[in-house]
Amino acid sequence: MSLPEQVAIRCDGLRKTYGRLEALKGLDLTVASHSIFGLLGPNGAGKSTTIKLLTRQIAPTAGRAWVVGVPITGQAVDVRSRIGYLSEQPAFYPWMSGREFLDFIGELFGLRPGGVRRQRSDELLELVGLTGADRRKIGGYSHGMRQRLGIAQALINQPEVLILDEPISALDPIGRKEILELLAGLKGQSTVFFSSHILADVDRICDEIAVLQSGVLLAQAPTQALKERYAQPIITIELETDANVLVSLLGRESYVQAVEVKGAEARVLVTDLALAKRCLPECLVNAHLPLLRYEVALPTLEDVFVRLIDKETAPSGEPA
Repeated sequence: MSLPEQVAIRCDGLRKTYGRLEALKGLDLTVASHSIFGLLGPNGAGKSTTIKLLTRQIAPTAGRAWVVGVPITGQAVDVRSRIGYLSEQPAFYPWMSGREFLDFIGELFGLRPGGVRRQRSDELLELVGLTGADRRKIGGYSHGMRQRLGIAQALINQPEVLILDEPISALDPIGRKEILELLAGLKGQSTVFFSSHILADVDRICDEIAVLQSGVLLAQAPTQALKERYAQPIITIELETDANVLVSLLGRESYVQAVEVKGAEARVLVTDLALAKRCLPECLVNAHLPLLRYEVALPTLEDVFVRLIDKETAPSGEPA
């Protein structure tokens, strides 16, 4: 079976078990070519298992998958020559310089020595911001510098698909911002498929996401569509005085599900946003409350994630 050109990755019923532990439970997944795709989930959800299967580090227990049209099992041409990969905890040779390491990886991929390999290393060092540190030993690199070098080595063979396992989870805010901008800049050149449990980072750059929990795919959709489908509408109200007064005032309104108060600020969870927009401002005015701020909050992936996980873990028969 071959994949359409617009599909970079496809999984059909992909399963992986370790003894009695079922790490991945029949994953069906499709990733569009030249997109930035985020695989989201808590620790132990099955993200790393999925990536190890796609990069042929382990074999599936059942099911099938293809990367750039190449099956991950069987005797077909190895898909690893057409992808770039960075593990969650990449290993480097500390006695090598950054440039020596990239030259070594280029040799492994069969790049011609001399001009071609040197030019590719120059391009990547500039791309990841390590040109000024290319002669320094990797042992003296900061964690952020090592992550950038790891992404550079994953791009050395100009891969059709770049697969990254938690590439930004251990970085400080500045380092995360730099790596996210780097990944966003690759859109259109390669398909970027990366796992993360940092919701805001995935929200910032991904075209589409999938949410895993305990080896089960809970949802897959374009980021905005997922927000619109699962994120519960929230209206934030800030008063000059304690906002606890809103609990009794709004608790009896039909469109209000809950009122969460923290000091002078309240988050009002509503079931009907259109009705709330019409009625809630009038309710506040009639109560003569000292209003400082009234804001309809934009849905976030955190809202989506919480609702999906709560729904999955809620006891049978109870609403999530």
